[in-house]
Order: sequence, then structure tokens, then C-alpha cells
Amino acid sequence: MGKRKENSTNMLNESYIMESCNLTYAVCKIGGRWKLLILCKLENGKLRFGELRDQINGITERMLTLQLRELEKEALVKRTVHPEVPPRVDYELTDIAKELVPIWSQLSQWGAKHREIVLDKLIK
Repeated sequence: MGKRKENSTNMLNESYIMESCNLTYAVCKIGGRWKLLILCKLENGKLRFGELRDQINGITERMLTLQLRELEKEALVKRTVHPEVPPRVDYELTDIAKELVPIWSQLSQWGAKHREIVLDKLIK
């Protein structure tokens, strides 16, 4: 993906939103199609790349790699390389990411309720 110009309207709008609202900032850090799912899979402890890939249906290796790099850059995932042959790499939640666990549990419960309401409206 190409780089955006630093003074583009899109970049300036994103900067304003991220600086003025902590909630928007937080959602941007965990938002996207795969990030929250990756974080949820790491909730119970360390996983290797292949284990993560196998637990997330439909994600490509390239996308998993990109998302893990972003999560590591945002200090939400810790990557540990073990000096072995063949190399072994583990991924785990950082302490700040572990603080999200009760939040995404509540969000999951809200999602279930909302889905039920929407489905009820579609059936009626």
C-alpha cells in the first residue's frame, strides 16, 4: 500500500480525530477485519504463527503477517523469536492488550444482543 501525503486532507482529518477523541484512537488501534480476532485468539496465551493461522478461518498468511506486524508496532502483541533451528516464533498479548479482555467480552455480549434484535426485526 502506498504512503499518503502528510498534508493530505485524509491525513489531516485522521490526525484531528485521533488527537481529539480517546475512544476513536482506541478503536483505530484495534479496528479492521482481523486485528480483534487475532487478539482474541491470543487471549489464552502464546501461539505460534501456524497455530494462529489455523485458528482464523479465511485469513491469508500475508494478511496475518501484516496484521501481526501492526499489532506489534502498536505494542499490543509481543513477538518472541527463539534461537533454534528451525526458528520458532511465539506471539502473545502485551500487558496493555490484556486490559482489553473484559472490554471485548462486553462488546461481544452487546454484539450478540444487537444481532438478536436485528434478526427479530427481519423475521417480523
